[in-house]
Amino acid sequence: MTPRIDPVFEKVRSIYSQEAVATSLGRDIRTIRRWEKGELPIPKMAIAALNQMLLGTPPAVEEARLEKFTFIDLFAGIGGTRLGFEHAGGKCVFTSEWDKYACQTYRDNHADGHPIAGDIRKVQAEDIPDHDILVAGFPCQPFSLAGVSKKNSLGRAHGFDDPTQGTLFFDIKRIIAAKRPKAFLLENVKNLRSHDGGKTFKVIMDTLRRLGYVVPKPRIIDAAAFVPQHRERIFIAGFREDCGFSWANFPMPAEDQRPKLRSILHRSDETVEPPYTVSRKGRAYVSDKYTLSDHLWGYLQAYAEKHRLLGHGFGCSVFQPSDIARTLSARYHKDGSEILIAQKGRSPRRLTPRECARLMGFPDSFQIKVSDTQAYRQFGNSVVVPVIEQIASLMAAYLWGPAPAEIDEAQLKLPIAAVA
Repeated sequence: MTPRIDPVFEKVRSIYSQEAVATSLGRDIRTIRRWEKGELPIPKMAIAALNQMLLGTPPAVEEARLEKFTFIDLFAGIGGTRLGFEHAGGKCVFTSEWDKYACQTYRDNHADGHPIAGDIRKVQAEDIPDHDILVAGFPCQPFSLAGVSKKNSLGRAHGFDDPTQGTLFFDIKRIIAAKRPKAFLLENVKNLRSHDGGKTFKVIMDTLRRLGYVVPKPRIIDAAAFVPQHRERIFIAGFREDCGFSWANFPMPAEDQRPKLRSILHRSDETVEPPYTVSRKGRAYVSDKYTLSDHLWGYLQAYAEKHRLLGHGFGCSVFQPSDIARTLSARYHKDGSEILIAQKGRSPRRLTPRECARLMGFPDSFQIKVSDTQAYRQFGNSVVVPVIEQIASLMAAYLWGPAPAEIDEAQLKLPIAAVA
């Protein structure tokens, strides 16, 4: 089935080039291409900007991202959440992140009028500016399946008992109680709802509701509807007033519009980007350093077979360009075993950091100046930007009361798993 293309976008493209549309809307040209292929839904703000182009007044980048609300970015990582909320019309007024390498990447990509605060536990609530929305992807390792398993094997505490990361949720509570934002959005791994037999999740939900916020049943969203990887995350949204917000109105692309890995892989007709790609006869090719050595590839296959016989389920995963990948994790730098790309006549290869950025929905304009090891960790810990942008757009519509606009039913073809 041919993907349905928005008629406004289609008309704009009959007049303007992809480059002109990208420049006018302040988007990466790859995003414009994915809109054209129907691989991503076009946000409502972008449709409004496209209509302005048809009227002969193409908006400048700043106008396309007209600030409608303010937000703070807690546990910010490299700023994926910030990108999504800014594309939805938000202005970031406070940032907190404690990892020095993540802070480096954040600074490289976000010009700020405010410094990055470090350990949020040491920040007084009164030092945080007033804001409309608090967003926080609080550390997931204390609650993730892999994190809990590792901590159990080492005899370490997890969940709220984790002395360094487990109690950071209560700093979110402290800030919400003091600043009383109009809304908040919290993100974590799917396992949060079942951790410790559901007790952890109940404490979180009870705490947020005792603060006086209306907190609908959270939703788990698989980012495979937006990028070519299965990545299920739980999202908890809350509003200070009962504004009628519903996750049922979250717009999901139709199933036949889901992008495949080929959409994020380097192409030979791209501009060469050292050290990820090299030039050969005027074409761009992925550097050989990302191809697994025969020794490592043999080891991974033997290790996978050993665990298969033991019934443990470990395995390295090799994908074709037409596939959808597994979840990219922060451990990807170790051997890349969860997402390997098949190559004809040779061992498979890892994704490059640029491909990992694309897999998480970051534009090609996003600067990667850290080492490959740090880049893999950062993107493996990040959020999927297009998912956040859609959530931010939906939340923004309800900030000042019930949203008057009707939801496009054509975009609601895929169910979102409800939390049991």
